[in-house]
Amino acid sequence: MNVLILGSGGREHAFAWKLAQSKQLENLYIAPGNAGTAQCGTNVNISISDFEAIKNLVWEKSIDMVLVGPEDPLVNGIHDYFLQDDILKEIPVIGPKMDGAQLEGSKDFSKQFMLKHGVPTAKYKSFTASNINEASVFLESLSPPYVLKADGLAAGKGVLIIDDITEAKQELQNMILNSKFGNAGNTVVIEEFLKGIELSVFVLTDGKSYKILPAAKDYKRIGVGDTGLNTGGMGAISPVPFANQAFIDKVEEQIVKPTIKGLLEDNIDYRGFIFIGLMNDNGEPKVIEYNCRMGDPETEVVIPRIESDLLDLLQGVATQTLHTKQFSVSPKTVSAVVLVSGGYPEEYEKHVEISNYKSTEDSLVFHSGTILKNDKVFTNGGRVFAITSFGDSIKEAVTKSFATAESIIYDKKYYRSDIGKDLMLLVE
Repeated sequence: MNVLILGSGGREHAFAWKLAQSKQLENLYIAPGNAGTAQCGTNVNISISDFEAIKNLVWEKSIDMVLVGPEDPLVNGIHDYFLQDDILKEIPVIGPKMDGAQLEGSKDFSKQFMLKHGVPTAKYKSFTASNINEASVFLESLSPPYVLKADGLAAGKGVLIIDDITEAKQELQNMILNSKFGNAGNTVVIEEFLKGIELSVFVLTDGKSYKILPAAKDYKRIGVGDTGLNTGGMGAISPVPFANQAFIDKVEEQIVKPTIKGLLEDNIDYRGFIFIGLMNDNGEPKVIEYNCRMGDPETEVVIPRIESDLLDLLQGVATQTLHTKQFSVSPKTVSAVVLVSGGYPEEYEKHVEISNYKSTEDSLVFHSGTILKNDKVFTNGGRVFAITSFGDSIKEAVTKSFATAESIIYDKKYYRSDIGKDLMLLVE
C-alpha cells in the first residue's frame, strides 16, 4: 500500500515510524513532514490546508490511504472533499468528516452531544453577544475556579481557568466582544470546574466497532510543578497508574459506548481516532473534551505501546472490519519528554542547528519542530523533539528519556525535569 500522512509534528513522526514497520506498506509519504519523518518515508512540501495540492499528490503517487494527523484539515472538511471528488472518493481517509470533527471543532456542539447521549461531563451553558448579560448570573451560580472555553479552534489556547469572578467576567467580555480568540470566541462555553486528575483515553473506531488504545497523561504547562503558561504538551506517560482496568471498564461503559452509539444515532459516520480528555473525579470518569484526532505528545507514548500492525488496524477502519483485527499492547511503561526552543511558548528563535539527535538503544527520538537542510537538522518550531523511552517503571522510562534529552545539543534547549514525578508519588 501507498500511504500519505498529513502533518509535521511528533505525532506524525510516531505514525510514520510505526507504519514503516508494516509488511503491507509499499511507499510512505508525509506532507509536509519534518527531519524525522524523512527517515521513515518521503516528505512532500505541501500545506495540510492545500486540498488541491493534496489531491494532485494522491493522484500522482497512487496513494491508497490518507492518515490525517492534526485537527484543522478534518474540521475544514478534507474527508468530505475526498468523498465529493470522482478521483478521490474511493480512497479512504482516516479521520472524521466535518460533522464528526465538530466534536473538537465546536465546544458547544460537543457539550450538547454529551448531554444528549448521557456522557458524564461538567455542567455548562453557552453564551454569545446576544445573551452575554445572562453569563454573569451563571458565573455567580458556580464556585471558583471558573472555566471559559472558546467554542471554536483556537490553537489550543482557547481555554481559560480563572479564580476571580471579576476577572472571569472581564475575560468573557474580551472573548465575545473584543475577539480575544478571533471568531473562535464568538460563542463561549462556561462550565463548572472538575476537580481530580486528568488523563486521556484514545479510541480508534470504524463507525461501528472500536478499539480502546492505551491511556496516557500529558503535561501541558511549561514549568516544573505544572507552573507557567500552557503549551502544546511538554511530555506524557502511558499507562497511567490510577487508570486501572476497573477504571477503564467504567470509561468504556459510561463514555466510549455511549459516544459510539450516539454518533450512530446522529447519523455521523465517524472513522478515525477519538481523543477523550477525562477527569478522574474520585474514581468516576467525566469528559472534559473530545478531540477528533490523536494527541501530541500522547501519540509518542501510545503508538509505541501498540504491538499490532497499525496499517492493518487502519485498513480495518477503512473497510469497517476493525472488529476482526488483532490488537495487543505492550505492558511496558513509556515516557515522552519534550524538548522545546528557548522562550517557548512565547517568542522563540528558529533555524538553530541541532547535533547528536539520533535515536539510541534507550530512546526513540521523535522529531516535531525540525527541518532538514543540506544534510543538517535545524529547529523549526517551539516543540522540537519528543524523547520516548520504555521501562519496567515510570522511573526507569523517564530516567532514560532525561539522559537522551541531556545528550541532544542545540542552543537554549529546555525540557521539564519532572515529567512523571506526580505519578511516581502515587505508586510509591
